[in-house]
Amino acid sequence: MIAEEKRAQRRAHIADTAMRLFAERGFDAVTVNEIAEAAGVVKATLFNYFPTKESLVLHVLDDDLARVVIERAPDRTPLRVLREHYHSAVAAPAGSYVPELRTMVRVIQQSPALIAGVSRFRGEQAVALVKALVETGEPDDIRVRLMAAHIVTAVSTVQETFFQRLTDGMTPLAAGRLVGGDLDIAFDLLERAFGGEEK
Repeated sequence: MIAEEKRAQRRAHIADTAMRLFAERGFDAVTVNEIAEAAGVVKATLFNYFPTKESLVLHVLDDDLARVVIERAPDRTPLRVLREHYHSAVAAPAGSYVPELRTMVRVIQQSPALIAGVSRFRGEQAVALVKALVETGEPDDIRVRLMAAHIVTAVSTVQETFFQRLTDGMTPLAAGRLVGGDLDIAFDLLERAFGGEEK
C-alpha cells in the first residue's frame, strides 16, 4: 500500500510539474527532458508513468467506459450503467480542482497537438466501447458503432461544457449543479435513440 501511495504521489508530482511548465511557456515549447529535470526524475521514469508527452495533460480525461460496460450488473443496460457512473463521478465537489482544470483547458486550447490528441483519445474511447458492447451482447453492426460514437460525443460535450463554465468564471458549486441536468439531457437523448428496457 505504501509503495502504491508513493507511486501515486510521484505520478501526481510529475503531472503537476509538467502542467506548471506548460502553463508558463506553452505545451509545444516545453520538452520532455525539461519536465523530467524539473520533476527530479530521469526521462525513463517519466515515461513509466506517462507514455507520451500528450498524456501528461490528457490523462485527466481518461475514463474507461469500456470497463464500466463490461463490469456492469446483469440487470443494467449499458446506457443505464454509464448514466449512473457519471452521476456518481460528479457527486464530489470540484472546488479544490478548479485552478488545475482552468489551467488544463487553457493549455489544451492553445496547443494544436493537444487538440488533435483529444480527438484521437475520443476515437480510441469509441473503438474500445464498441468492443465492450459487442462482448456483452450487442450485435456487431453499424448501430453499435453509432451508439458508441454518440455516447463518447455526448459525455465529452458535457465535460467540455463544465470546463468552459469554470473558465468563464462560474463558481464550482454553480457549475457542478448544472452537470447532473446536462448528463440527464444527454442520456435521455441517447436512450431515445439507442435505449431499451432494463433486463
